[in-house]
Amino acid sequence: MPAFTLATRLDGALGAKAAKALLRAFGMLTVGDLLEHYPRRYARRGELTQISTLPLGEPVTIVAEVRRASERRMRGRAGSLVEVVISDGNGELTLTFFNQRWRIDQLTPGRRGVFAGKVSEYRGTLQLAHPDYELFEDTATALMTAEAKANLPIPIYPATSALASWKITQLIAMVLDGLGELDDPLPVEVREDRRLLDIRTALERVHRPDFIEQVGPAVETLRWHEAFVLQAALLQQRQFVRAMSATPRPAGEILTRFDASLPFERTPDQVLVGDEIARDLIGSWPMNRLVQGEVGSGKTLVALRAMLQVAQSGGQAALIAPTEVLAGQHLRSIARMLGPDLAAQIFPTLLTGQLTAAERKRAALRVASGQSLIVVGTHALLSPSTTFADLALVVIDEQHRFGVEQREALRAKGTSPHALVLTATPIPRTVAMTVFGDLDVSTIRTMPTGRAGIESFVAPLAERPAWFARVWDRVAEEVAQGRQAFVVCPAIDAADPATAVSEDPDVPEPLGEAAGEDATPRRPRWGVVQVDELLAAHEKFTGLRRAVLHGRLPAEEKDAIMQAFARGDIDVLIATTVIEVGVDVPNASTMVILDADRFGVSQLHQLRGRVGRGSVPGLCLLVTESHSGTTGRARVEAVAATLDGFALAEADLDLRGEGDVLGAAQSGVRSSLRLLRVVKDADLIGEARSAAEKILIGDPALLQHRALAAEIDRRVTSGDRAALAKN
Repeated sequence: MPAFTLATRLDGALGAKAAKALLRAFGMLTVGDLLEHYPRRYARRGELTQISTLPLGEPVTIVAEVRRASERRMRGRAGSLVEVVISDGNGELTLTFFNQRWRIDQLTPGRRGVFAGKVSEYRGTLQLAHPDYELFEDTATALMTAEAKANLPIPIYPATSALASWKITQLIAMVLDGLGELDDPLPVEVREDRRLLDIRTALERVHRPDFIEQVGPAVETLRWHEAFVLQAALLQQRQFVRAMSATPRPAGEILTRFDASLPFERTPDQVLVGDEIARDLIGSWPMNRLVQGEVGSGKTLVALRAMLQVAQSGGQAALIAPTEVLAGQHLRSIARMLGPDLAAQIFPTLLTGQLTAAERKRAALRVASGQSLIVVGTHALLSPSTTFADLALVVIDEQHRFGVEQREALRAKGTSPHALVLTATPIPRTVAMTVFGDLDVSTIRTMPTGRAGIESFVAPLAERPAWFARVWDRVAEEVAQGRQAFVVCPAIDAADPATAVSEDPDVPEPLGEAAGEDATPRRPRWGVVQVDELLAAHEKFTGLRRAVLHGRLPAEEKDAIMQAFARGDIDVLIATTVIEVGVDVPNASTMVILDADRFGVSQLHQLRGRVGRGSVPGLCLLVTESHSGTTGRARVEAVAATLDGFALAEADLDLRGEGDVLGAAQSGVRSSLRLLRVVKDADLIGEARSAAEKILIGDPALLQHRALAAEIDRRVTSGDRAALAKN
């Protein structure tokens, strides 16, 4: 039988049954996928796991010793119950088995082994019901090798109820035994400079080390592999883009007229970033630039100037926004900034799925004919029926809301169009280098003058329940001064299971933090429906004009509500996160965010940015029932402590870890980091990028580095390449 490679399919290496189990549990397809499933820790036969530290409701794998075993008849039902007590020398835990008396003969006092299952509690006693286990050998033959095995590390893998840790150990041993020679993707000079192991040795030692000291160098080598292959893939993608030809789009009188009409001076950062984009647009390859900046820092202005630069030569710009509300807001904002004369020349057009058939047909005709040089839309822009005369620039607003395929579909409607990605979620340097390493990154830090700013406060109802009444008093006081307020809820109807989860996929689903460490997910307390009912009965809101807004309303109704709020016809808008980005109402002074612990740091910061946008001071009240010390409370307190989005981005990494920050939507190699940590390993990532850059300068097609090319192909599929190209 031929030896396995990392690309060998698991059904060919392990058989259909095992391959199906690994696919179902972990999404694994190849031998390489399995070997990249690294142990999360190592145990030893002589060391027992501390039972008192085991978390309720979670799967665990522990090393323990059997103390006693017994069988008893069950009350009220047929059959017997076998109870086996295991211990770490201090605490005890009970294993329970139904109608399996033979377990008593196997689990005899004194036997040690690895036990796996979900921890529960019954009458004050910790237990594992029907756990999996593997006992250590204690036969006469095994005693001869007991001393040699006493300190042999036991890898403990991330496991599931269907695939216990030791089963994964057995499967990994099978593929390691059948693995052939491996060509190392790390060049010899890189390995020697950093004293790294070859790839085969590193895999052997991380999965079945002879002693624990072998693990560290193996992990270091594999971390280098992740960083180096990732950076090589990103840099190679950048080279691919720069090998494409783009039509230069020089600025002209359209942009000159627009700049002259601005009633304010652009900030230094807006000028700097605008100049970077202007240079990109006259380059010989397509622009691929990410612009990050605080809420209200002027990203829309920068993007509009880029659109006008391509419009000079008849090129069209398409701006795709994540929601109907935001798309409509963008169109009105662009038309207002252009003024009547330029708007008539540019003909900005809205194209969304909620337009009537006749409206959509007229809009699509203006786009296809080239009459409209700026097109703003939602997913309707991706429709096969939407065509452009000369798509020159794609602007992606709030890039994290769109999947790879959607972004690719829009860019495919032009011939090597320039791409500008906007995000109001500041990105730490380490994440930018890891996630957007193939894009040029521009940052707008300075804010426009004349804004009154925002004060943020936490209303901690767990300790101070009386503050809830004060929250509504403050809203009423602000409205009495002629100002407007948002009330943001995490759900539409908290009482309805179908709508008691956020309509926004970025909202985390917290565990029951308000109850301490309970691992049971809890529903939000407040939805739009409940808040509207509460305020309808509140004496201080009698006569105030209220409206509700959420994603399930028809598009026309959502748009009408937002326009009414913008005109000042609504005093209090009760909404879900549909108002998170792009909504600009300078008279809105106050925002109340209920169940604030249910939102992520960056999202709270985004929401807060809807107030304090004009000369009216902003007030944000973050209402939470989470107790002090919980993760949810820490998120809320971090947001209240600073208005610096970049500081919050770093705090977000600390609180959530980069797995959440990168997001599942960032498909491919970026979300497949196993050992690399973008914060802790920032220096390593930088070194790996420099090393990969040197390789690619001398060998851009990697013809002299076949192993690296093969590893990039294995780790980065064609779909993943689209992710690298289009993010």
